[in-house]
Amino acid sequence: MLSSESCVDRGIVVGGLFGRSAELAQIERFLESVRSSGDIWMLRGDAGIGKSALLAATGDLAAAKGMRVLRASGSEFEAAISYSILHQLLLPLRAEIKRLPPGLRDALTVALGLGPGPAPAALLVCNAALSLLAAVAKHAPIVLLVDDAQWADRPSAVALGFIARRVEHSPIGVVVSSRVGAVSHLDWRGLAELEIQPLTREASGHLVDARFPKLPPQIRQSLLGLAQGNPLALVELPGTLMGSAAHDWKPTAVVPLTERLEQLYSRRIAELPYDTRRLLLIATFEGHGDLRALRTITDLAHLAPAERAQLLTVDDTAARVTFRHPLIKSAVVASATHEERRLAHIAIADALAGDQERHAWHLAAATDGPDETVAALLEQSAPEIMQRGDVLGAVAAMARAAEMSATKENRARRMVEAAYLGAEAGGAGKDLGMLLADARAVSPDSADSLRAATVAALLMVDGDGALHAAIRLLGGAVEIGDHAWRGDDPALEAAMQTLLLLCWFASDPESWALYQRALSRLETDPSDVLAVTSAVIPDPVRTAAAARPAFDALLATLAGAKDFARAMRIGFAAFYLDRLGDIRDSSWRVLQSGREGGAPRLKVGALMYLCLDDFSTGRWEEGRRLAEEGQQLCATRGSQFLIFNFLYCRALLAAGRGDVGEAFELADEMTRWAQPRGVGLAMTIAYHPRVLAAVAQGDYESAYRYASAISPAGVLAPYVQVATSVMFDLVEAALRTGRTAEARAHADAMRVADVAAISPRMALIQCGVDALVLGDEAAVARLEEALAEPNAERWLFDASRIRLALAESLRRRKAPSAARVHLLNARIGFAAMGAEPWLARTVHELRANGYRHGPARRPPIALTAQELEIADLAASGLTNKQIAERLYISHRTVSAHLHRIYPKLGITARAGLRDALAEQESAGRPGSDG
Repeated sequence: MLSSESCVDRGIVVGGLFGRSAELAQIERFLESVRSSGDIWMLRGDAGIGKSALLAATGDLAAAKGMRVLRASGSEFEAAISYSILHQLLLPLRAEIKRLPPGLRDALTVALGLGPGPAPAALLVCNAALSLLAAVAKHAPIVLLVDDAQWADRPSAVALGFIARRVEHSPIGVVVSSRVGAVSHLDWRGLAELEIQPLTREASGHLVDARFPKLPPQIRQSLLGLAQGNPLALVELPGTLMGSAAHDWKPTAVVPLTERLEQLYSRRIAELPYDTRRLLLIATFEGHGDLRALRTITDLAHLAPAERAQLLTVDDTAARVTFRHPLIKSAVVASATHEERRLAHIAIADALAGDQERHAWHLAAATDGPDETVAALLEQSAPEIMQRGDVLGAVAAMARAAEMSATKENRARRMVEAAYLGAEAGGAGKDLGMLLADARAVSPDSADSLRAATVAALLMVDGDGALHAAIRLLGGAVEIGDHAWRGDDPALEAAMQTLLLLCWFASDPESWALYQRALSRLETDPSDVLAVTSAVIPDPVRTAAAARPAFDALLATLAGAKDFARAMRIGFAAFYLDRLGDIRDSSWRVLQSGREGGAPRLKVGALMYLCLDDFSTGRWEEGRRLAEEGQQLCATRGSQFLIFNFLYCRALLAAGRGDVGEAFELADEMTRWAQPRGVGLAMTIAYHPRVLAAVAQGDYESAYRYASAISPAGVLAPYVQVATSVMFDLVEAALRTGRTAEARAHADAMRVADVAAISPRMALIQCGVDALVLGDEAAVARLEEALAEPNAERWLFDASRIRLALAESLRRRKAPSAARVHLLNARIGFAAMGAEPWLARTVHELRANGYRHGPARRPPIALTAQELEIADLAASGLTNKQIAERLYISHRTVSAHLHRIYPKLGITARAGLRDALAEQESAGRPGSDG
């Protein structure tokens, strides 16, 4: 039973209902009105929208308040029985009926079939019912609840309307529910109505998660789209959707309905003329509601009966026809014969001859048995579907092409290709292994061994994490395969890209040697992306700098590119060249596509690149949110092997904030996960957050030990990519623990390897290390020049740490003024990021330098004219998009400017802009002509 307190709860779940807090609050007010003066209420809504649940909630609340509840429900099978509804309502008052005056008592007894007598006049029955209710209500308020009033018999409907118009000043409430658009005998004109709206997507999601907590994410997403907030559909459809394998899905498919759902619309559809039903079937299969396409097939005048039945709406301006609910389409299909469906698909295929993908799907739907022409059309459409981010659609197209293949060789080949599309994208369902097994069963000799090995390797890693077994399997297939060793061979390209990724996970010399052998066998140059990633990824310390020109050429191809897989492969190299900022726009596009249902593995890559860039550039709050999103994605979408990337990002951010315990726990979790799987990369990079956490505690002995575990002092270990990330930490920790020789050896190794040539960030770190180790004026001057570079502050964490270390060195050398400048800038950077341990060190160092101003007072820092304009507009409340439109720049550019503005003003978020600008105004407003 509902409590009154539950009804004013503003959460998603209220009194057992999801997303109905507003309606339940109205019920509360209605019942209070009933108690004081009587009230009425009509609930209208589509079938399955939750009217019955709200009526039940009303009854429970009324009973809890001491009211008497009388219930009735209309039935189409009793609509012809006079006073059927009134009988249900008043039967519980049979004893009270006997106490009515004789005339009223006899009229009501006869009308309800409780006794013999001549048929009473309708007005007499109405008065008798009203008198009965008024007499009973003297003892306790009464609430009448009538569900499905569209099926109320005429006499009962007349009586209900009579009562509803006369409850004023009596503690009687009347609540009836009826479907939108339904014809009813009940005259409710001029009386209160409330149309029940569908659940929000958030509330729908909570309902689904509560009822079906283990529903696969892809099925959950499809369910939310199909149900469109209809609670009955949300609880009825999961079983149907779960029964459909991923490769059975196709754009022309309509979800089969359960019996309860089919009943919602089937009768209304059956009453339509044949030509209207045919047009509804064609509109359902056409899918887009394009009136122009429909007009080429049939006469649109046949839509009129469906409009009048409120099954669809026609928008002449947009030239679209829209069904009121997706389930209507399912009911339309369920009511059609097989031949009617086949002819509809043929008609649509003819009308869409210029749209290869949709033309092919409709031909496939209309074709029984093998057809190589249609199979080839579907196969050709699969890559385009994949580029749109529709993984399941691409897999379905290729699987359907396999079904329609005329030879067992083509059938097997297309099955393997379908499995590859799903495995390469990640999270496309559990049926990929079955596709691969079926292909081998159909044609053991003809299934593409290299493509099949690529699929098997990906599935092995995504399954139980058998990394080294996957490397041996794929490496063996690459090395002994009978395919042409040409760089433009798509199967070989995919196999090499996958092998590169697996070897990166393993990060051991044996795996990389296997990869290099395979790469050396290419008879022609590899693709531009494979050439760059092969040059950069294995050993960036020694090979990344030489690949920079080729990488720049790759970046030039990214603008507006729709090939998200290519963008993410370029991002792989971008990380080790410190160029993740150059692919942020692409990463955001991929992430948005993933959030809308695109390839999970690509979404994981985009999240990883954004998180890593956020850490380096000081966007720590955004990085934290994205890392949590990535971890959740990996945990729920079958990509658990990749989860260590987000444990790593979260651990780095925790260490930076000073949450040392969390940083160590996450690092230890990475190690525990990686050791049994042989994921050398994860085991190695887990030391990075340990280094930072130790430095945050001032434990430089541990920091040196952790950094040396990645790469010993004086050595930049081959195939250990993260060695560049802890170079500064190792040198600083060595100096603070008295290991001067080791610090010098590491600085020398960095210069010998010429890490500065890799990127401006590496050049800045090299200058920082040299200034600490050499300590001469020339080294300090080079660092000052590097810090003055326009892009130096982009690497906010590195630049701020280097400034702090330099300032500490300058103070020891009796140069407090020079030290103070760097400390003030470092303080702003650390404050903007929330790097509390380093901020505390900086404030302490400032005091040691004799600086006595409080941390809230910061000297004015020059904003450029454009930065100042953007800051003013943002402080006024405009969004990034609005600012971009006003200044004729992109919203991404606005975001980048704000990211630079915040640390200059000593704030961390947009909310602080107004006060910071006012403070700067009073101090002499910053600005320049730059």
